Amino acid sequence: DSEEVELAPPRDRNGDFEPQLIPKRQKYFEGFNNKIIAMYARGMSVRDMQGCLLEMYGVDVSEGLISQTTEAVMDEVKAWQNRPLDEVYPIVFLDCIVVKSREDGKVTNRSVYLALGVNMDGHKELLGIWIAKTEGAKFWLSVITELQNRGVKDIFIACVDGLKGFPEAIESVFPQTQVQLCIVHMIRNSIRYVNWKDRKQLCTDLKTIYTSATEQQAETALEEFAQKWDEKYPTISQMWRRHWENVIPFFDYPADIRKAIYTTNAIESINRSIRKIIKTKGAFPTDASIMKIFYLALENISKKWTMPIRCWKSAMNQFAIKFAGRMPL
Repeated sequence: DSEEVELAPPRDRNGDFEPQLIPKRQKYFEGFNNKIIAMYARGMSVRDMQGCLLEMYGVDVSEGLISQTTEAVMDEVKAWQNRPLDEVYPIVFLDCIVVKSREDGKVTNRSVYLALGVNMDGHKELLGIWIAKTEGAKFWLSVITELQNRGVKDIFIACVDGLKGFPEAIESVFPQTQVQLCIVHMIRNSIRYVNWKDRKQLCTDLKTIYTSATEQQAETALEEFAQKWDEKYPTISQMWRRHWENVIPFFDYPADIRKAIYTTNAIESINRSIRKIIKTKGAFPTDASIMKIFYLALENISKKWTMPIRCWKSAMNQFAIKFAGRMPL
């Protein structure tokens, strides 16, 4: 099931010679497939992978072998996508990344949706990956029902960025879940077209809005932000005012819960890392190829999630008060 390489180990009288690359009686490179998968996960092209393997091992690896090796990951992906989940997630973030896909000879957009949960211990956990052409209540109902079937019984707060049909879908499965416009997405959208030299100061001024203690203070901070930046970046304050009715509920949460939401930068880290990997990929040939690269890339990213998010103990005390009766025993 792989390409053959002829080996000619030297013979010695005492039989003391021990090959370093491939031990005696072993037919394959140790970790060879893992190296192919690791390179694939980093977004390397087939040609670059072939070049690296040739340089590392002196082996000319075919495109078919690389494809066969990465295809074996799909069994792992299916098991991961169907694994049991925790019963309760205090916070779940939903994000979308658009990629190019080739279908019937045409290049079209495919939306890849990610659900990132924060569990009761404050650790980040990717719950699943879903691919769709369009979003809507029917699509989101299937996603949320899947989470329920995998063991989820309650979500306290779902942070989304205006996903069409999501509020209606989650209400039918988890009616007590509070849907909150994602502040992390608001920040991302605000700074998207800001010059690098302005970004640090603008982010500092933007922070005065979403860290305000009350809705009234936030409105004052937004007005001050507009006075300072509207001449150069008028669309930022306009966007916040346009979404203000959906931002307001954020200020009803205790400060520690709000901090847990807006300091969870894993969504931005995921988005940035994925885009760095797929920018060299062009159009994906199949949904399976999209799923493979996302799964492998996210597996690498999640290895860094070893600590709970900041201020989690304080946030949990506030969750216990605000969501009394829903905390697991």
